[in-house]
Amino acid sequence: MTQRIYNFNAGPAALPLPVLEEIKQEMLDFAGTGMSILEISHRSKPFENVLNDSIARVKRLLGLSEDYQVLFIQGGASLQFSMIPMNLAIAGKPLDYVDTGTWSTKAIKEARLLGKDVRVVASSQDKEFTYIPSEVPVDGKAAYLHITSNNTIRGTQWRAFPDAAGLPLISDMSSDFLSRRFDPNPFALIYAGAQKNLGPAGVSIVILRKDMLARVPKELPSMLRYTTYAENNSLYNTPPCFAIYVCDLVLKWLEETIGGLEQMEKINDQKAETLYGCIDSLGFFRGTARADSRSRMNVTFRLPTPELESKFLAEAGAAGLGGLKGHRSVGGCRASIYNATTMEAVRALVEFMKDFASKNG
Repeated sequence: MTQRIYNFNAGPAALPLPVLEEIKQEMLDFAGTGMSILEISHRSKPFENVLNDSIARVKRLLGLSEDYQVLFIQGGASLQFSMIPMNLAIAGKPLDYVDTGTWSTKAIKEARLLGKDVRVVASSQDKEFTYIPSEVPVDGKAAYLHITSNNTIRGTQWRAFPDAAGLPLISDMSSDFLSRRFDPNPFALIYAGAQKNLGPAGVSIVILRKDMLARVPKELPSMLRYTTYAENNSLYNTPPCFAIYVCDLVLKWLEETIGGLEQMEKINDQKAETLYGCIDSLGFFRGTARADSRSRMNVTFRLPTPELESKFLAEAGAAGLGGLKGHRSVGGCRASIYNATTMEAVRALVEFMKDFASKNG
């Protein structure tokens, strides 16, 4: 096998090696069908088993009650920026958003493009989105409150979610979905693009509290209504079968190999503490997020000069450490340490950082 690098890409991101090996093994003959998963009908029993198994595993991992429905929808999390206000807005009620950076900013923009009354009730823009607001005003007259749980670009994450005081709470969890334990019950809707912590690009997961379906306007186009997916078990049209199949394998790995969210959270905390500990102790690298808001998934940092950053990225790549370049909108460096990124990979990065600092500091 060609030598695999340590992959720190922000998305599409690393997948668990056992999952990739299982995909390889089953690629030509899935579940004894004599066909690839890429070839079988989405209406067939073998694929229906994959879909239902994925849904069941998500429910078990998160501890979801029967009040919730798990949907698979194409279009990425970016489509949800529009679908949420289309489906869940209530005439005469404002839509409240917390702006913590690029992805929440885009969600706000899409809601406003639809002509909705959008209010930004809290923001960290004053300090370039380097922290999570500590206070979030809650107005019971709003239709919902929207947050982005983790910001991949700025490297910030909600450590504790705001108390919505009964207001429907909605969260884009694309980049920290299934990375830790949390209480799902305050949430009316959770959505996540698969390509960071769950699978390949091409599908998003939407966890919707069933009472929200009563809000969906009947005049929306069929493919933009949550009711369409809910009433058809995400099979109204041909779904991205391969992407859902990979998600199912990742969910199986998380549940059966890792041991669930409690164990995954411990591993992720250890990875983050190791990497942030290196950054803080060397005095050469500078973390960009405020310490109390640091992401456990996306570790963003700078070096003393842009020239050293370029050198660091080039030498890291040559050493088999990939995907460390920061987002083009902010520059710098970023190590995305999602569920599938191993402790071995983090230790290799830390050793490289120590060596680079000693030679260039």
